[in-house]
Amino acid sequence: MISVVILTKNEERNIKKCLESVKWCDEIIIVDDNSSDRTPEIAKRYKISLFSNPLNGDFSSARNLGLSKAKNEWVLFVDSDEVVSDALAYEISNAIGLKDQNLRNFNGFYIRRSDFIWGKQLKYGETGYIKLLRLGRKGFGQWQGKAHERWEIERPVGKLVNPLFHFPHDTLEEFLREINFYTDIRAGELKDNNKRIFFWDILFYPLGKFVVNYIFKRGFMDGIQGLVFAISMSFHSFLVRGKLWLQKEK
Repeated sequence: MISVVILTKNEERNIKKCLESVKWCDEIIIVDDNSSDRTPEIAKRYKISLFSNPLNGDFSSARNLGLSKAKNEWVLFVDSDEVVSDALAYEISNAIGLKDQNLRNFNGFYIRRSDFIWGKQLKYGETGYIKLLRLGRKGFGQWQGKAHERWEIERPVGKLVNPLFHFPHDTLEEFLREINFYTDIRAGELKDNNKRIFFWDILFYPLGKFVVNYIFKRGFMDGIQGLVFAISMSFHSFLVRGKLWLQKEK
């Protein structure tokens, strides 16, 4: 009744915990970006379908490949550094099993994600309010966007209550490497879409983002982790706009 799609790239540290949390699914599909570590070896200990697919800076393409391979009506997307909580697994089973009459007409569901970073669960700031459309019926939409990709599903779409747990970035160094990687893709995507950029965007957008996330969304309540995270995400916005400016100046 349900397939789960997982994208992987050198995730030997996380893949076992992720796979253990989705063993209840009827089908597990892994789309692997040519991992050079033990990720495929560990994954093959489980009942999975493994597809090798170079990412080439396009997350939607990889997700749509997984979507096309799914054999079931419902498809759940989980990243390799995420874990489906027991409560969420039960809620999903109830939703797609149509035991709840109120859920019969939905084609997809937003899922709340809860981040654990540097030993702390972040409850506020940018991550405290994240809801992602990760569960949907096959054939009712495709993923779009190379980075910050989104699943465009025909409405109506509902919301689930219980969380998907996210365990990214063991170190700040790893986080900054990922920021550099993702901002390369995002800046290139904006350039391809002829996005206009002004020099003041490079300064004021990241500053505004920090104020919103750290002050108005109360990121300060997550302690030093909340501060570092808010600064890092503002740096992400700075790099996207700075890289886009430099590309357009060439």
